[in-house]
Amino acid sequence: METTSKTTEIIDRAKALFGKQVDAIVRQEQKVVELVQNVGKKLAKLADNPKVKLLTQPIQIFVRMIKAHFRGEHKISFGTLGLIILALVYFLSPIDLIPDFLGFFGFADDLSIVLAVFAKVKDEVDGFLEWEKSKL
Repeated sequence: METTSKTTEIIDRAKALFGKQVDAIVRQEQKVVELVQNVGKKLAKLADNPKVKLLTQPIQIFVRMIKAHFRGEHKISFGTLGLIILALVYFLSPIDLIPDFLGFFGFADDLSIVLAVFAKVKDEVDGFLEWEKSKL
């Protein structure tokens, strides 16, 4: 139960920082497209850094989920969409508790938010990954 409350606490902290921004983005497909493009650019910059691989893998899954959702291929719930967008906004934001320029430690808070959201929406992530496998 401790993990669940910690996950909720981390997500609530991120919502306090970015909740209004996420609410604005989630309702406009073009804003979501721009967010995904910006996440792709940041991921490309981090591609050669093995220390942040743990962070980038869930983000790549989130991006694929959003794209499939908006193409109408694999719908996700509105709540899950909002949480995923929250994780991506936090990942992109220069407003962090620990600045990204501090290397791996700078990504620690990004990682905590991404992994907390990943844990919270695990059932939908698992369903998406199964759906993805079935397409191969």
